[in-house]
Amino acid sequence: MSDRFDGRVALITGGSSGIGAGVAGRLLREGAKVATLDLAPGGPDGVLTLTADVRRSEEIDAAVSRAEAELGPIDVLVCSAGITGDSLRTVEVSDDEWRRVLAINADGVFFANRAVIPGMTDRDYGRIVNIASIAGKEGNPMAAAYSASKAAVIALTKAIGKDLAGTNVLVNCIAPAVIETPLLGQMSEEHIGYMIERIPMGRLGRVDEVAALVAWLASEECSFSTGATYDISGGRAVY
Repeated sequence: MSDRFDGRVALITGGSSGIGAGVAGRLLREGAKVATLDLAPGGPDGVLTLTADVRRSEEIDAAVSRAEAELGPIDVLVCSAGITGDSLRTVEVSDDEWRRVLAINADGVFFANRAVIPGMTDRDYGRIVNIASIAGKEGNPMAAAYSASKAAVIALTKAIGKDLAGTNVLVNCIAPAVIETPLLGQMSEEHIGYMIERIPMGRLGRVDEVAALVAWLASEECSFSTGATYDISGGRAVY
């Protein structure tokens, strides 16, 4: 599969670490030219690193313009930028914490999707993969804002996928269970334990496992699926 993305340009939000960095590395190895977008520069060797705050649509628009100026028109967008938020019971979530989590996890995905869609539809080709979570389907305790934000990503993906169903721009999302990434540092041990206990395979997921699924959804091989949610949850969700 070393040439699956030859000639393709990919933009990965949240690409400096975790799932985003894993996806960026996978697409690079398969021939893509890759730009990462994050608050701080970073990502695998060989990527164009861009800095932006996904809560600000104008910064995303500027990053998309720079990526296209330096690498070419964007064929693939993977929205991986996100935070877990603080592990809090619902009554402990402040207005500011609620808005912070929703702004990064939901607004950021919307802004990035909106920024690349016109160019993709003009060229009649594009693949968008949004990173949601099993929490968006089932809801996790101590994570009201996070669960709500990921449910928003799932619904947004369905809506955009249907909006673009008459084109060759396909939009899907994935719903991972807990994956071994730096995001775990934002969660309490109680929160992490709750999630692992509910995974029948009894372990954390790996970044490379998620990157493999994203790479297929981002490729031309994915040709008859849009608006869908793909679980990668070790058996936690089977629907």
